[in-house]
Amino acid sequence: MITVAADRLAVFQRLFVLIAGVWVGSLFTVGYLVVPTIFTNLQDRQVAGMIAAAIFQAEAYVSVLVCVALLLMANTLIKRNIGNYRSTRWVILVLLVISAMTCFGFIPYMNALRQEALLLGVPVMASQSASLFGRLHGISSGLFLIQSLLGLWMVWRLTRHPRNP
Repeated sequence: MITVAADRLAVFQRLFVLIAGVWVGSLFTVGYLVVPTIFTNLQDRQVAGMIAAAIFQAEAYVSVLVCVALLLMANTLIKRNIGNYRSTRWVILVLLVISAMTCFGFIPYMNALRQEALLLGVPVMASQSASLFGRLHGISSGLFLIQSLLGLWMVWRLTRHPRNP
């Protein structure tokens, strides 16, 4: 009976690492492969920006959902005294805060600025809101870099040999 419970916890722990790894991989794929490729291959930067914004928005929603799921899973693992998930839980909480700020703060604000400029018939970078948009873009880019590197560090740490958590 004990081995069945231990096996289930081991599968749960491996599922945690798998979900975290796939999610962090999606961050790197979107942010450092897909979006730069879009800007490289499309002539119209406004269209490329709109496509990139839609992709980042989808990634942000996924990030919030994954972080909530990982947080719940980490709590379960902590209650079962499995591994060193207390510090991992704090990392996930930081990742969740970054994801929520991006998803419900920066992206909608930047989309509103872009939409306002389009209604005036100009690209956002040629509008009166260009400097604000640029600052928001810079902050959100910095947060994305922090999120992707922190996520990578978390996955790297989670995949260490189990005897050295």
